[in-house]
Amino acid sequence: MVGAALELRGIAKHYGGARALDGVDFDARAGEIHALCGENGAGKSTLARIAAGALAATAGTVARNGAVGLVHQHFELVRRLRVWENVVLGCEPRRGPRLDREAARARVRDLGTRYGLAVDPDSVVETLPVAIAQRVEIVRELAREPAILILDEPTAVLAPQEIDALFAILRRLARDGAAIVVVTHKLAEVAAHADRVTVLRAGRVVATSPMALMSTDAIARAMVGGELPAVAARAQHAIPPLFDACDVCTRDGTLGPVSFAVGAGEIVAIAGVEGNGQSQLIDALAGTIATTGTMRLGDRNLTAGDPAERIALGIRTIAQDREREGLVLPWTIAENIALGDHARAPLRRGFFVDVRARATLAATIVSDFDVRTPSPRAPVAALSGGNQQKLVVGRALAHEPKLVLAYQPTRGIDIGASALVRSRLIEARNAGVGIVLVSFELDEIFSLADVVLVIFRGRFVGRFTRADFDRDRIGALMTGAA
Repeated sequence: MVGAALELRGIAKHYGGARALDGVDFDARAGEIHALCGENGAGKSTLARIAAGALAATAGTVARNGAVGLVHQHFELVRRLRVWENVVLGCEPRRGPRLDREAARARVRDLGTRYGLAVDPDSVVETLPVAIAQRVEIVRELAREPAILILDEPTAVLAPQEIDALFAILRRLARDGAAIVVVTHKLAEVAAHADRVTVLRAGRVVATSPMALMSTDAIARAMVGGELPAVAARAQHAIPPLFDACDVCTRDGTLGPVSFAVGAGEIVAIAGVEGNGQSQLIDALAGTIATTGTMRLGDRNLTAGDPAERIALGIRTIAQDREREGLVLPWTIAENIALGDHARAPLRRGFFVDVRARATLAATIVSDFDVRTPSPRAPVAALSGGNQQKLVVGRALAHEPKLVLAYQPTRGIDIGASALVRSRLIEARNAGVGIVLVSFELDEIFSLADVVLVIFRGRFVGRFTRADFDRDRIGALMTGAA
């Protein structure tokens, strides 16, 4: 194909009897941004790694017209090394037999100036904010002068201004003749920045089109193979007080002081770049870390309460890490459903767990949240990540909660499952449940929240009600620019 820098033909990848990719054709042209979209498990990251040469295909051919750079979804930097050391690792400049440190530092500075990716060469990576660490990943690949640059979910932890800045850099690279492939599930970004789009479903290409000829709705339908689940309508209702936090601080100083309130039937969203105190906030509200200040649920003072007391009072958490904090993987779905509630009605009969009641509740959650499993008696380890996440959300909403602490409730799940989870959260809100939502997706926050609190370096720096949501202003506050 004329202008193609990367061509993949008939690509297949098998893992035992499972087919991750099945006869995929894909190309990327010099001078364009090509978006690769699909649900979780569609094969996007597998295809990206095969294209970059990081993974061997089972069948098919790969043709590359130049070097390939791959920016991974999860950063693959050596955290204890300096920026310049990471950038030149494996292609170190030398002066005779010795490493030329000044040439390495100059290389980092030159690339930063040329592409608007300025970063201190001598910074230690583990001290950098997430957005700056991502700059280092990109600079590292640019130092190898790739003709093809592939980025896997590059905007997952960026604020809006940082996303715009990143795509401005990618457009500049494309104008200089590079072929850019962006793996993403954010359709608004695809519409705004991509020249072409390819959609994978179940390991096969189901659509390839110029972006100008394909709407985001059409992309979404291609990804899921039909219409998305309808999202519940937001009910208009009075919002009585429910939960109040005043001058809450963690003992290590990573959070606070913060003060805010959540009403019954209100979603209060916490907007911020990852690593600004969000996880500490949820832990503080759940009672799993020591804090100062006061917290009240109705007329109950929770300041000295432990997690078990808060669960008993109706506070439920959608865990930050479902595998380590939310589930016991070898246990069955039904056993996991009872976690935290096995000692209370209706799951308790005398001194024993009511196995029948537990099984009934598990079957209800499996049905209501479309958890794909042959049986509630199946071990949770056998479920996909997306189905595990739906199970965690379903459990949090199943026990008539008063306050739900939802940390990235749609993390790691595809567009269809995300729509289902968001709909269930709105239904809970309409029924009078208070929800504290932590999300790094502004589109998700704007679709769900009644109130947005912006957090930066452990403190709230802005408050917005639904009537005055302002993407640019919120984004500026998230990065400390305002």
